[in-house]
Amino acid sequence: MKTTVRIGNAQGFWGDSVDAPLNMVNGGPLDYLTLDYLAEVTLSIMQHQRQRDPGAGYARDFPEMLRQVLPVAREKGIRIVTNAAGVNAPACLVACRKVIGELGLSGIKIGIVSGDDLMDRLDEVLSGGAHLAHMENGASLETVRDKVLSANVYLDSFGMARALDEGADIVLTGRTTDPGLTLAPLIHEFGWKKDDWDLLAAGTVAGHILECGAQSTGGNFTRWQEVQDFENIGYPIAEVTPDGGITITKHDGTGGMVTVDTVSEQLLYELGQPDRYITPDVVADFTTIALAQAGRDRVSVSGIKGRPATDTFKVSVNYSKGWKATGQLTVSGPHAEAKAAKVAEIVFGRLEQAGFRYEETFHEIIGQVRGAPAGAAATERVDSLVLVLGVKDADKAKVDRFGKELAPVITNGPPGITGFAGGRPKAREVVAFWPALIDKGLVQSRVRVEEV
Repeated sequence: MKTTVRIGNAQGFWGDSVDAPLNMVNGGPLDYLTLDYLAEVTLSIMQHQRQRDPGAGYARDFPEMLRQVLPVAREKGIRIVTNAAGVNAPACLVACRKVIGELGLSGIKIGIVSGDDLMDRLDEVLSGGAHLAHMENGASLETVRDKVLSANVYLDSFGMARALDEGADIVLTGRTTDPGLTLAPLIHEFGWKKDDWDLLAAGTVAGHILECGAQSTGGNFTRWQEVQDFENIGYPIAEVTPDGGITITKHDGTGGMVTVDTVSEQLLYELGQPDRYITPDVVADFTTIALAQAGRDRVSVSGIKGRPATDTFKVSVNYSKGWKATGQLTVSGPHAEAKAAKVAEIVFGRLEQAGFRYEETFHEIIGQVRGAPAGAAATERVDSLVLVLGVKDADKAKVDRFGKELAPVITNGPPGITGFAGGRPKAREVVAFWPALIDKGLVQSRVRVEEV
C-alpha cells in the first residue's frame, strides 16, 4: 500500500483549459489525473448530440486531450479517471481506441463504468412505481415525461474503484459525483470499505476541493488581486494518506496560490446543508473540517467525519420547458438611456400589434457613461449602452419571430442604434432541471475493462 497518493484534477467542466491536463502530468509527481467534464445541463446537450449523431454524446475534447497526455502518463505510470463518457461510453471508447492506435501504443486498459443512464429504462422505472418525484415540489416525473431529455443517476464511486482494481489505466464513466472521481482511486489504493464512513467522507471532501479545477488554487477567488501569475495558474493536487489525511497543493513553479482562504471558498462552493453533504457513498459533515496552512501553497485538511450513506441515489433529469431568445442592440449618443427604453417599447409594441404575445419578456440596459467632452453642457454627454431584450414561450415559431424585429429598429427607430451584436437571435430550447431520488436497488452499475 502506498503511504501517500497524489491526485490532480485538470478539468473543472467541459470547456476548461485545454493546456491544464498536459501541464499537470508534466509538472511534477502524480499518481492519478482526474478530469471532470459534466454538469447537470451538459448531459442534456450530450443527449441532443447523440440523437443527431449516434457517434456523439461524450466530451469530444477528451480523446484529443488523450493524444497529448497519454504518452507522458504511461511513461510516468499516471492513471486517468474521467466522466468524459457522458451518455455514450461506447462512442467515447471507439474514439479513444482510435487515438491510442494512432499513437502506436498497446496494452492500454480502459475501464468503462455504465448504468447511470436511465433514458432507455425510464418508462419501466415509472411504471414500476418509482415516480421520481421532484425533490422540491413533490410532483411526479410523469407530468413531464414527454419532455424529458436526459435522466442519469449519480452512481457511487465503487464501480470506478473496481475498474481500477481490474487494472484499468483509463476509467471512463458517465454521471457520477464530481468528488467521486477523486474518491474512487483512494478506495482502490487504500482498500477503504463501504462502511468506512470517516474515510469516505475525507475522500469526498478532497474530491470536492479538487472538482472545480483552479477554483481552489486562486481562480474565482474573492481577493483576486492577491493572486500571482494567473497566466500560469496551477491546478489542484490532493496528497492523501491511508488514514484520510489530506494536503491540498499544486505543482511547484505554477501560478495561483493555495491558502486556507482559497480552499475555504471552494469548500463552500455549491454547498447546501453543511453538516449533511450527501453523496451516494457517504454523508459528509463539513462542519467538522479543520484547515491549516502547512507551508507555501500547502493546506492540510483534517478532522472530517462521515455518516452512513442513504438508501437512495440522486437522479439528474433534464426536460424541455419551452423556447427562449435574447438579442442585443448598442445605443449611443445623448439621452442613450431614454432611447434604449424607447427601443424596448417599440420592439415589444410592434410584436404585440402583429399578434405576438409571450409568456415572458424582459429588457435590460447595460451601459457605460463616457462623460461629456471638455466644456460641453451636461445635456451633451455621450453615453454608450447595450440594450438586451429577450422572450420566452412554449411556441418556437413565436420566439423566432421576435428575432426578426430587432434589426429594423436600427433605421426605423431613434438615432444612435449603432450595432446589432451577435446577429439575428434564434430560438433556443429552455432546459429545466428535475432533481429526484431513486431506490439504490433499482440501479446497477456495470464495469468492464478492455485492453487496447
